[in-house]
Amino acid sequence: MTIHVHIERLVLDGLPVTRLQGPQVRAAVEAELARRLVAGDLAPGLAQGGAVPSVRAPSITLNAGAGPHALGRQIATAIHGGLGT
Repeated sequence: MTIHVHIERLVLDGLPVTRLQGPQVRAAVEAELARRLVAGDLAPGLAQGGAVPSVRAPSITLNAGAGPHALGRQIATAIHGGLGT
């Protein structure tokens, strides 16, 4: 199965992320979310393909000193949960 994840807009309000780190966080979210979706637990409606215009994800607790990649993985985990997988 091939899954492509593209995030057009990721709002990081109030997070300790600089402008330069934003694209790193987005790339980490895309990579981790794709990995999780390929691994399984894909919601039945998405298993046939399609786009999701927005996702309400559960809250996350930031790990102290988390860099952009770790933050991206945390966000991806929350998004994955928000997809109803």
